[in-house]
Amino acid sequence: MYKEIFTELNLSVVELPVEMTEDKPHYTVYLREIPTLTGEGFSLQEAYRQLAEKYAAYREAHKPENTDEVATDFTLAELLRYYDGETIDGFSDYF
Repeated sequence: MYKEIFTELNLSVVELPVEMTEDKPHYTVYLREIPTLTGEGFSLQEAYRQLAEKYAAYREAHKPENTDEVATDFTLAELLRYYDGETIDGFSDYF
């Protein structure tokens, strides 16, 4: 289930070799694109779940701010109204 989520997002999950801790398998996974995001657990599903939660928190923290900036698009007539005859360097071909 979690593998498909990362595949849909075009993210590569790296599974490290299983370590035995207290006679239990210990799984570690991380994202190849963001190696600081890791997931660990006593099952592979638990490690993937933890990685998915950390990735969701990472996306929320790095979400682009939606600033509603008003674009000032002038028509040619409006631009020519303010044009004083000076040619900007590199734009002489356009005037």
